[in-house]
Amino acid sequence: MTVAPSAETGAPSGERALGRRRQLSDEVAAHVRELIMSGQVRHGEFLRLERIADDLGVSVTPVREALLSLRGEGFVTLEPRRGFMPAPLTRQDVRDLFEAQAYFAGELAARAAEKITEEELASLARTQEVLERASEAGDAEAIENANHRFHRTINLCADSPKTAWLLRLVVRYAPRRFYSTIEGWTRASVDDHHLVLAALRAGDAGAARQAMRAHIRHAGTLLVVHLEAQGFWGDERK
Repeated sequence: MTVAPSAETGAPSGERALGRRRQLSDEVAAHVRELIMSGQVRHGEFLRLERIADDLGVSVTPVREALLSLRGEGFVTLEPRRGFMPAPLTRQDVRDLFEAQAYFAGELAARAAEKITEEELASLARTQEVLERASEAGDAEAIENANHRFHRTINLCADSPKTAWLLRLVVRYAPRRFYSTIEGWTRASVDDHHLVLAALRAGDAGAARQAMRAHIRHAGTLLVVHLEAQGFWGDERK
């Protein structure tokens, strides 16, 4: 059977539909990761397909596909005849995720320090100013956007696509949209960025690596404290 190309893109219509389906499944998976990593759903609680579908305004099919994908990642488990639930998540798991993120982000910052231009430094400084104004105003969406733009600019300056790709694999487990609700995170982000900026301005790769890794580890520690305050681990002390 031959699939006719799309009039808009030249791609077969079946391929376009499959691409949209995969994108939708990826978006659902990202939502579920954030629910788990932010402590809104935890091990022992079942992930209801219909509720997730209703919350996101999608059908159950991409939700099921997303959960099967997350099962392959070891992020959720499938209980026979009962459904999906988050896999156990320990303090060490969270620390490991942020340690991996710190490694790759640090390497990108070090490479950016050797290549960044004055124009790019000026853009970073402007983004930092936006972040600080958003922090003072308590604008969660603006905080998240400015923080994302700050880190993305550094990663692009590094011009190391494979390392950036590896970082993206790890970062998807970090609850980006929930960071601004974590006590102390916004202040820490503002303060830590100054150290990263100073190292980049000096062209000091070692200092940039150290400052970025410390920043990411700091964020991971704050998330652990946040989850502990929610009673996420109960009596578990690992």
